[in-house]
Amino acid sequence: MHDAPPPVGKEPLSTGLKQRHLTMLGLGGVIGAGLFVGSGAGISVAGPGIVLSYLIAGALAMLIMRMLGEMSAAMPASGAFSVHAERALGRWAGFSVGWLYWFLLVVVLAVEATGAAQIAHGWVPAVPQWGWVLVFMLVFTAANLASVKNFGEFEFWFAALKVTAIVLFLALSLLAVFGVLPDTHPVGLANLTGQGGFLPHGWGGVVSGVLAVVFAFGGLEVVTIAAAESDDPARAVGRAVRSAVWRILFFYVGSMLVIVTVLPWSSMRPGTSPYVMVLDHIGVPGAGQIMNIVVFVALLSALNANLYGASRMVFSLAERGEAPRGLLKVSGRGSPRSGEAESGGGVPRRAVLASVAFGFVSVLLNLRWPDSVFLYMLNAVGAVLLFVWGLIAVSQLRLRPRIEREAPEKLALRMWAFPYLTWLAMAGMAAVIVLMLTDDAARPQLLWSAGATAAVLVVAGIRELRDRRVRD
Repeated sequence: MHDAPPPVGKEPLSTGLKQRHLTMLGLGGVIGAGLFVGSGAGISVAGPGIVLSYLIAGALAMLIMRMLGEMSAAMPASGAFSVHAERALGRWAGFSVGWLYWFLLVVVLAVEATGAAQIAHGWVPAVPQWGWVLVFMLVFTAANLASVKNFGEFEFWFAALKVTAIVLFLALSLLAVFGVLPDTHPVGLANLTGQGGFLPHGWGGVVSGVLAVVFAFGGLEVVTIAAAESDDPARAVGRAVRSAVWRILFFYVGSMLVIVTVLPWSSMRPGTSPYVMVLDHIGVPGAGQIMNIVVFVALLSALNANLYGASRMVFSLAERGEAPRGLLKVSGRGSPRSGEAESGGGVPRRAVLASVAFGFVSVLLNLRWPDSVFLYMLNAVGAVLLFVWGLIAVSQLRLRPRIEREAPEKLALRMWAFPYLTWLAMAGMAAVIVLMLTDDAARPQLLWSAGATAAVLVVAGIRELRDRRVRD
């Protein structure tokens, strides 16, 4: 049934995304609050060794993106890895990974909307937190309903601001390291070698650091979903993946290196952004508010990207009969069978509304029961990214030989050292799962996510059995 990848037809969606949109989406997709605020937790467990933790986690993310880029360039589709999993392993795989990823996005969307609302409420206390949530949801729903170009423009400028902030941060920090800024003196390697050395907690600290930071690389996948709505999907996804993986690794690892060089790692305070601490240390006025603005933009950017990714994923599921067919309605000429969408059309509006509706429910649960109902939902998707990455690797392992045999000209972007690095990436993900099982804080998240994954797999299995009986 799945011996060969089926032919890829033209998507009924718009083609309003340009190369600059995809490139900046790839760069900005993973630069979020997890980097600007959450990286402090990694530094506290790994010390200066956090640089190695980010190198290891970043290398794993790069391998996953290379695999995904190879498949998406050869077979672009709005469902990306869900479509690839179905072609490689069967309908159960496409169904499972698609719905789990959709659930992940709409739940995380609630965290981002609530976080942005908390910051905005601090600036304008007269507007209640729920009021800001409503404003953000309405604005980004409208932007995603209007045209895909609106989404692309929002993401382009959001990502540009985040990238600019990191570049300026790196430049100022390097000047401080060499004592060029006023009231600073060369730091040297004192903070890297003092306070217990470069690995104050040994390699165990580096491994714990990997566990703390690996999920910060989630979000890169959206660029391969978005590529299906560009003029030349194969070329666009190839260029976006090539440019994104190296630059993101540079931003992450470079940021961590200058942070632990400028400040002693032991001075990091939980819940405080290490970026703010460095900027305060080198005398940048209003550093806290500057980073508040950057984090605010990062959260809105992630909210926008997740709403887009969720709508396209559920639309792709509906195309393949794995979600209600009513979600297939698109703007413009109105039907996925209508061929070319009109300019400004081709937006799966019902899929957008379905995703934002569930996302809004998640926000309400987060505002009303953050420590009970919503916490269970968040735990249930906490490790889903590993399941998604694992299926990407398995799909690439199976599809690469088929494509080489049947359509080698479609391999515009190739996975490095296939199949050895694919197997290495799978071993890395297995290692992260083992680490989560042995970590008291991460274990509940893994178990809840495993339960959610098992539930979806059961539903997929029941559907598969039902379809076989119908065919027989």
